[in-house]
Amino acid sequence: MKLDEVERAMRAGEYGAAAKVALEHQIKVGEFFGAAEFVAVTQAHVMADTESLGEAGVRWLESLAALDGRPLRLRVPTITDPRGTDFAKASVLRQPAWAVELERRAVQAFARLGVLLTDTCINYQTIQAPARGESVAFGDTGVVIYSNSVCGARSNFEGGPSAIAAGITGRTPRYGFHLDAQRRATLRFRVDWSPRTLNDWGALGGLVGRLAGNYWSVPVIEGLAGVPGSDALKHFGAAMASFGSSAMFHLVGVTPEATRLEDTGGDKLPVAHRIGEADVRALQAAYANEEDVDVVVFSAPQLSLYELRELAALCDGRRLAKPLLAVTSPQVKPDADRLGLTARIESAGGHVLSGMCFYQSYAREIAEANGWKRLATNSVKLVNILGGYGYVPLLASMERCVEAAEKGRLLR
Repeated sequence: MKLDEVERAMRAGEYGAAAKVALEHQIKVGEFFGAAEFVAVTQAHVMADTESLGEAGVRWLESLAALDGRPLRLRVPTITDPRGTDFAKASVLRQPAWAVELERRAVQAFARLGVLLTDTCINYQTIQAPARGESVAFGDTGVVIYSNSVCGARSNFEGGPSAIAAGITGRTPRYGFHLDAQRRATLRFRVDWSPRTLNDWGALGGLVGRLAGNYWSVPVIEGLAGVPGSDALKHFGAAMASFGSSAMFHLVGVTPEATRLEDTGGDKLPVAHRIGEADVRALQAAYANEEDVDVVVFSAPQLSLYELRELAALCDGRRLAKPLLAVTSPQVKPDADRLGLTARIESAGGHVLSGMCFYQSYAREIAEANGWKRLATNSVKLVNILGGYGYVPLLASMERCVEAAEKGRLLR
């Protein structure tokens, strides 16, 4: 790769041992993907849960933090994705003590590295959304697809070490979605029905992701009536990334690089797939059998303040028979507390958790500890993932999920 003067100095160790390690790592990544050079980034976002890191990953973080013998000064703001626990609610979840202790060690290592412990997968709703054309180094798949597609920013899926390296060096290899050519549409969809609920949007995203099928595919979708809001786009993109490893999409007339179909190159593509309401309902039905429910979870992505407002209204006047967990970000939680939303949800018997993600929270271990098997949610991303953790996931609207927590059964 071609290196500039600062990058050569980093590689020579003139900016410290950590910068040298970081740049060497990034050169290997860049060479693997055929990058000719680096691109400057303005911010980085690091996957931070210890279920993914494990003991070895936390030890690596600790060793990196100790390399220069003093706290690092990162070159760009660097924030964290959700952790695996909300320390205030660990006993509610009955998480194993060793997992909570590993989380504490990771938090301490990130702090020594100078990372901002934001613990959120909705930084585009809560911290600072990147602007169109802004190059960033983001890790979480839902964050990347939203930032590329809805914000028009530029990022690849950055692994944890690569995102930390970007924070240390202030750059990332220029390949993939940092390049104009990679952002052009490769697959054209026509939709003849517009979703209404968040799980409708998630199901549509899951279908598009499944049909798109790979990271480098860039779907362009036409035919939607109206402009979806941020929460709808959040669920749509998160599900697409989960079902298809997708990193970018275009919605004609909605997303910034698709004012017109021809802006994306989609006008030169045949319509590869048509999706209607029946297709969406079929995906939902695959996860929506009438079943007894052990736990209801709203997570993946974390809930916005508006989602918590809707949930609080649904909880009013109810007494929940089954555990209900609502997961939000540390930035939203204080507002939910101040506005009384947390109190309304918890007075019904629910729990509002902060800074974590359910499927990154040692989900298998807490299922065994609590006797949970059947889990109801409105997140299409979550139902796609949780089967691998031993759950029977059930998909429904937020309203039906709250009813399930009250009745103990997901009703038709």
